[in-house]
Amino acid sequence: MGEPYYITTAISYPNGRPHIGHAYEAIVADVIARTRKAEGYDVRFQTGTDEHGLKMAQKARDLGVTPLALADEMSGYFRQMCDVLNVGYDTFIRTTEPRHHEASQALWRRMEAAGDLYLDRYEGWYSVRDEAYYDESELVAGEGGDKLSPQGTPVEWTVEESWFFRLSRYQDKLLELYASSDFIRPESRRNEIQRFVEGGLRDLSVSRTSFDWGIKVPGSEDHVMYVWVDALTNYITGLGFPDEESDFARFWPADVHVIGKDIVRFHAVYWPAFLMSAGLALPKQVFGHGFLLNRGQKESKSQGNVTDPIPLAETFGVDTLRYFFLREVAFGQDGSWSPEAIVTRANAELANSFGNLAQRSLSMIFKNMDGELKAGLEHTAADDALFAAVSEGIAALRAAFSQFDFSNGLEAWMRAVFACNQYVDEQAPWALRKSDPARMEAVLMVLFRCVRDLAIAVRPVVPTAIDALLDQMGQDAGARDYAAFGESAWFDGLAVSGFRVDKPQGVFPRLELPQDAEPASA
Repeated sequence: MGEPYYITTAISYPNGRPHIGHAYEAIVADVIARTRKAEGYDVRFQTGTDEHGLKMAQKARDLGVTPLALADEMSGYFRQMCDVLNVGYDTFIRTTEPRHHEASQALWRRMEAAGDLYLDRYEGWYSVRDEAYYDESELVAGEGGDKLSPQGTPVEWTVEESWFFRLSRYQDKLLELYASSDFIRPESRRNEIQRFVEGGLRDLSVSRTSFDWGIKVPGSEDHVMYVWVDALTNYITGLGFPDEESDFARFWPADVHVIGKDIVRFHAVYWPAFLMSAGLALPKQVFGHGFLLNRGQKESKSQGNVTDPIPLAETFGVDTLRYFFLREVAFGQDGSWSPEAIVTRANAELANSFGNLAQRSLSMIFKNMDGELKAGLEHTAADDALFAAVSEGIAALRAAFSQFDFSNGLEAWMRAVFACNQYVDEQAPWALRKSDPARMEAVLMVLFRCVRDLAIAVRPVVPTAIDALLDQMGQDAGARDYAAFGESAWFDGLAVSGFRVDKPQGVFPRLELPQDAEPASA
């Protein structure tokens, strides 16, 4: 069993159906998890839904259903999204589960035992939409002069009895954490949070009495926990906390929490402070990615441009969507998508470049060699140069992916694909069939080996298509991880096994722009 690696997404707030931002985060986290598995790690990948809080209570009231009924329905849509998008989570956590109530109350008791909780009266600004408290100095003026949160959401003045967490006690410890590690990435997010904490931390209201849809505060049954205390605890609930043996002992602390940039404060200020108070280890890293914009515009229900990712996947294909997100968007920055961009990227790189390379190579082996593989053929300098180019491209992909630099990693992979296509054009195996059949066979065997390695390299991103390709290439299902790169006997073994390449089936078809897609100028 390899070294443990624990990755989580933020748990989604299910007061509405999933949108493309949820899909983007889930896909990226899945690619990280699959990449670590390919590297030999023992990976634990968790996602789920955050089902308490005032927003859920109000939405349920508006719909005339109970909050739990709403949570049951909506959580199912998020699980469906993950399943459709081939997001291979190990744990799907729901905060309404009894085990999560137990874990949240255990964390609360630890913070209380540390002397970090006290009862007082809260008066201040609260955003229901953000489920967040804001200081007067953070508010901005709306078009009509109304006060808005920094996120542009409405705020309301709230007065109620509340339990408070001594967040101010942890200001120096948090600043020390930021200065001594890569706890927050990318750097722009770290700088934002550091400035916020340097500005001074006030104690945080961590309970509510104005509604009861949440986890009860131990010993104060008329209080429910602030939804972010509850939500953040999910990361340890899924590992069995408060039982600190078994999965918790093996996988905590988390290697990375993958979250949106709009909730970095909760994960990089509140969460480590709660854990410090509770005497628990801190996650190693919080990575705040950017927004996925629709033709450069942020999606929102008010603008009517929210995109359901499932029809999008049905239109363009799951693997295509996964590749586009990783290739098109520099992780950590905002990125933009459109139907035209998806079709252009997929056709240029997946269909015309790698897909065509694989299809041509296997077709020529099928037609010109009766599908037979031959080992021990003589190599030329051109062959060795291609092997080196492919190896270099794969190494660059792996190095970039280890730093979550997916776009540049896939660009390096594409350079290797281009090198293979240039090699095909230069060697012209179709012409060698008559002039030098032995050389043709050598060229096709070189291509077979290169296509196989390139396929394994990109498998975490486009797993379904690559597995279909590797099936056609006779690759054992248990030998498709990155350890296969250093194993040189696979080709000779496959050649003598009697395996033959059958007539290949393309795995990356060309796409057409849907007729109902909006024009680029819209």
